[in-house]
Amino acid sequence: MSRGPRLRWPLGVVDLAYVRRGGEAERARAAAADGFEHVDVLLGTDPATLALPIGCPTAFPRPLGTWCAAPAPPAGDGAWERAVRWWRAAPGALVEPWVGSVLGSTEAVREFVRAVPGVRLLVDTGHVAAWGGDPCELLHLAGHVQLRQGGPGRTQLHVDDADGTVDFGAVLARLDALDYRGRLSVEHFDLPSFGWPLDDPEAWARDLAARLRARG
Repeated sequence: MSRGPRLRWPLGVVDLAYVRRGGEAERARAAAADGFEHVDVLLGTDPATLALPIGCPTAFPRPLGTWCAAPAPPAGDGAWERAVRWWRAAPGALVEPWVGSVLGSTEAVREFVRAVPGVRLLVDTGHVAAWGGDPCELLHLAGHVQLRQGGPGRTQLHVDDADGTVDFGAVLARLDALDYRGRLSVEHFDLPSFGWPLDDPEAWARDLAARLRARG
């Protein structure tokens, strides 16, 4: 598949979009065939087994003191204190805010940044849109950006869905104004057990990538 026009930033994909293909190596080959330039995979994946370089590795359930991202813990008793302790102990690790976590709002993210000076974010535009926020307000804190359409109460929508609130033109313009030096990854997945079912995440990822590349 032709890549088409290039963005200013490398455009990759989260390998979960290809989870039905099998293991990480098969997913990376499928992503390469679709013209993506890197894959976001679990921390510890051997890069020598992949057809693409690793974009941003993900640690789960907690961050490690290395280049990686980890999701903020689910909201609950003691979760905030635990998150502050984890990320203070893992300098260089990114935190990914999401709805249902201790970082499920823009204000919570700002408070966390005050509590953990120097922490950087993995900004997922779909998660921010789902809590009714504007991803552009957090991009100055981004160490990595994952792109997908979303809207209030809905973490992932098709790029053409009229209910989507993510303005990708504004996102790219904001990154350009910030002279962002990181990578971008498209993210769509089928995780019904987490409340995120999707029939064809590969097609949605390709559709979003085509729209982004058309912006140049």
